Amino acid sequence: MKIPRFWLHAARVADLIIFYPALLVVVWGELTGAEPQLLGNTSDKLLHFIAYFALAGIAAAGFKNRGAVALAGLGLIVLGGILEIVQGFIGRDMSLLDEAANTLGVVVGGVGVRVIVEALRRRLI
Repeated sequence: MKIPRFWLHAARVADLIIFYPALLVVVWGELTGAEPQLLGNTSDKLLHFIAYFALAGIAAAGFKNRGAVALAGLGLIVLGGILEIVQGFIGRDMSLLDEAANTLGVVVGGVGVRVIVEALRRRLI
């Protein structure tokens, strides 16, 4: 089954549009410290992993080439580190383990989604 390039491009653009609101939610979550009641008993490290997994996955699906995906992943890792440092100045605890969870989420999400996207692209184009 072949999908027209127009629809693949539209999906990529929609994916990148979704990235920025998702990024804002993650930054807000890291700087406010107010977890939703639904997630109250969830491990902090798991939340960090899931958030950065999702951001890296969205970026990996939205960018066309591997270099852009790698750069986005590096940017997310750096952003996570900066947010951890900022947390120390706003009354929250800085945590190297939180940054490790962020980094692991970026690597697993970015690489995992990219592998899937490239396999689908070979099959559908």
